[in-house]
Amino acid sequence: MLKLSTLTLLLSFLPTFILADHHSSNWHGYLGSKRDGFAKGFQVPQSWPKNLQKKWQVPVGGGYGTAIIHQDRIYVHARQMGEEILHCLELKTGSTIWKKGIQTPFKMGGGGERHGKGPKSNPIYSDGRIFTMSITGILRAWDAKSGDKLWEKDYSKQFGKGHPYWGTATSPIVDGDRVIAHFGNCKKGALIALNVKTGKEVWTQGEDGTCYSSPLLVDIEGVRQIVECNHRALVGVESKTGKLLWEFPFPHIGTDQNMPTPTFNKGQILVGGENRGIMGVLPQLIDGKWKATKQWHQKKLALDMASTIMNDGLLYGFSHYDRGRLFCLDPKDGKVLWESPGRTGQNAMFLSIPGYVVALIDHGEVRLLKANREKYEVAAKYRVADGQTWAPPVLIQDQLMIKGLEDLTVWSFK
Repeated sequence: MLKLSTLTLLLSFLPTFILADHHSSNWHGYLGSKRDGFAKGFQVPQSWPKNLQKKWQVPVGGGYGTAIIHQDRIYVHARQMGEEILHCLELKTGSTIWKKGIQTPFKMGGGGERHGKGPKSNPIYSDGRIFTMSITGILRAWDAKSGDKLWEKDYSKQFGKGHPYWGTATSPIVDGDRVIAHFGNCKKGALIALNVKTGKEVWTQGEDGTCYSSPLLVDIEGVRQIVECNHRALVGVESKTGKLLWEFPFPHIGTDQNMPTPTFNKGQILVGGENRGIMGVLPQLIDGKWKATKQWHQKKLALDMASTIMNDGLLYGFSHYDRGRLFCLDPKDGKVLWESPGRTGQNAMFLSIPGYVVALIDHGEVRLLKANREKYEVAAKYRVADGQTWAPPVLIQDQLMIKGLEDLTVWSFK
């Protein structure tokens, strides 16, 4: 009887633990919790519907930041009437729970005007806090429940003004009690870890200028590290201490920007840049010393602003050559397996689900691509906005969340 009662008690706690740890509606940051774009909470339908059903649409303002979700709340960081506003919305209805705004003056440089004044960084949720990065490079921490600002960090006095053209676009990342971001501008800056509760510096690494790419948090050779592109190189930095482990030259030259976020694949880093192709880079710990080696360099494709994504061992992305082509590449040797016709668009954002790659084209169209190495095959197409869909989409349960030019829209596949 004692053993039976103990077992019953243990089982009564088990479902609650599972639901709390794997909430299907959670989407905590840029490309999800692991920053790999895999939408594990999305329910793939047996057949794709002819049309999507619009559940709700609300105005939130301009900017390219993704929506993030924690349980029954959505958080969106956008710009309205000169303010950067953090919105907290009900997931079911889109109704406003609270919103907090801060005046954020910003003057766009030449060539960046059509992209607006942001924000372009993606917010991130962790342990009851929302972290946002303004277009001017100021990192702020907010209480997710109340919307109260907890602290902010501005390094403009140390490094000077942030990016003069498009503004800050790098997205912070959280590891335990540290929120990590690259501060500065094209000429100088640093990768800095701050305490999530206080904003106090934990460590600072390097003097390199920042870029428009975002960092990854990965484990390589048993070492937890931040992998990021800066203005000069691809680097690996120990997350706990800020120690530089390895680097691979990848300089931003002229107008060839370092924009795409690198992709991680079983210890391998897949990195590309404007007019510079795509490379497979392998960091290794050999006899106590780190070394990053180029495995291959594919020059037929190049990444402008679109980051790549993995699905079932293959790399999918968007090359800016031929006015935009979707592609599939084998990360083992860099061989191009297929490309779509040209003139697809200016940019694409990707998510991964079992059997399919979700491609959101910048002109407001979603394409569901069959994940295979044989050919470019579109399973379904949907019009989800009138245009200007540059923000990363979100997939949860049976829903697709799209941040358009000024609105946030939720579509259902049922």
